[in-house]
Parts: sequence; C-alpha cells; structure tokens
Amino acid sequence: MLGFKGLATLLFSGLADKYADYFILVKQTLPKADMKIAFRTYMSMAALMSVIVYFVSLAAAGVTLIFLKFSLVLSIAYILFIPVLAGIMALLFAVFYPMQVAGSRKKNIESNLPFVLTHMGAIAESGVPPYVIFRLISQFSEYGELAKEMGKVVRNIEQFGIDPLSSVKEVANKTPSDSFREILLGFVTTTESGGNVKVFLKSAGQQALFEWRIRRERFLQQLSAYAEFYTGLLIAAPLFIIALFSVLNQIQPTLSGYNILDLMKVSIYLLVPVMNGAFLLFLKGVEVEI
Repeated sequence: MLGFKGLATLLFSGLADKYADYFILVKQTLPKADMKIAFRTYMSMAALMSVIVYFVSLAAAGVTLIFLKFSLVLSIAYILFIPVLAGIMALLFAVFYPMQVAGSRKKNIESNLPFVLTHMGAIAESGVPPYVIFRLISQFSEYGELAKEMGKVVRNIEQFGIDPLSSVKEVANKTPSDSFREILLGFVTTTESGGNVKVFLKSAGQQALFEWRIRRERFLQQLSAYAEFYTGLLIAAPLFIIALFSVLNQIQPTLSGYNILDLMKVSIYLLVPVMNGAFLLFLKGVEVEI
C-alpha cells in the first residue's frame, strides 16, 4: 500500500522534474537544512499537500457559505478565491520551509562556532590527529548543529571509508554556514600545505570569538533603541488610540460609518496582538545568542 510519500511521487514526480529549474533554490537548500529527502520526492509531497489543502479549503468554504448569506457574486468570488489562496500558501510554505530550517541551523552553528574552535584548538594542543578532534567535538551535544556537522565528518570516515580531508570537504559543501565552510576549507588547505593545524585553529578561534563579541555588543546597544520603539509604538500609541476612541464614542458613536466600539475592539483584540507578535518575531530574527 502506498504511503503519502509514495503516492505523491507517483502522482507528481513528472511535474517535479519538469519544473525543477523554477525551484532550484529548494534543491540547493535541502542538504543545508539536513532534510534527508530527495528533491524530487519533496516537491512531489509539496504538490500533493497543496492539492489536499485546496480541496479541504473548498469544502470548508462551501460549508461556511451555507451559514453566511452572501450575495451570489460575493459567494462565487469567495469559493473561488479562498481555496486557491490556501493551496498557494501551502505550496509556498513547503518551498520556504527548508530555507527556514537552513537559516535556523546556520544561526545555531555560528553562535557555537567560536567556542567549538577554541575547544578544537585546546584539543589540538595535545597532539592528537585531526580525525580525533572531530570525533571528540561530535560527542558534545551542547554544541547543537555543529556537533552534528562534526558527526557527519566522522560518519563519512568510519562508515563510508572516505579519507578525512575529502570528508571535511563534503561537509563544507553542504553546511549552511559560510563562516563554518571557510573554517573547514581553511583546515583542509592548511593540512594539505603542511601548515600548523594548531596555530590555524587557535587563530581562527580567536578571530571568531572576537567577531561574536562584536555582534553581541552591537545587539545589546540596539536593544535600547528597540525598547524605545516598543514603548512608543506598542504601548503608548494603543493607549492613546483607545482613550481617543472612548472620548469620540461619547461625542459621536460612529466614524466614517463604522461603530467606534467596534473599532476599539478590533484595535484591542486584533491589531495590538498582531503588532506585538510581529515585534517578537523581529527580535527573534535579529537576536544574537549569548
């Protein structure tokens, strides 16, 4: 019996191959997101999911129209527009999801990179081979995605029989972090040229730690500006608007044909929460992990 993945591949693999060039970014991002699924299969699943969402939304829209007495024109527009929009949104979510995962992995890698490099430099001081350094770092789950990347290097060597430098290059080509890729390729170049790996790791660790401190200090300085923005726009402004609506309601209960109390409710229960949520998402996107 076909599962969801098999059914999707059976129905939409041809379309996935035909329009692969339009989703080349997804193909490039899947390995960086560490999503162990073929591009053809993933896009087939995305297509099937968007079709399912379309028909579910179509049924939901039809049921909704039974209870809401819209005009004929509005009903037709509603039942045509909403399902199509839902299907497109489902497809867009599938397209951008690997990018979101890759971005999250990149952020985690770069936040831990200075400390991992410092740790690697300390281990290298003992004179152990580079392969042992990667294996030891991969055992520290506290390093998050970086430990997984180191684990891939070890896996390639132990299970696939790839030589250490080729294994490092393979991981460097698929990592979502440009900084980590430069470190890995620099490690390979230093080893191939007969350079001092200890000095390279120590220097790279010091540079990464310095850059991390700079980013952290810059973010902490920006927080004061964000706090003033939040206080002015998301605390003072809503209070002022609500007070203004309260006064206007005593003078004139409607504004441009809209009830003042309804506008106040929309502001309190919809506008303010949405703006606060958007601000939190913004902070999550620009924060520097400490």
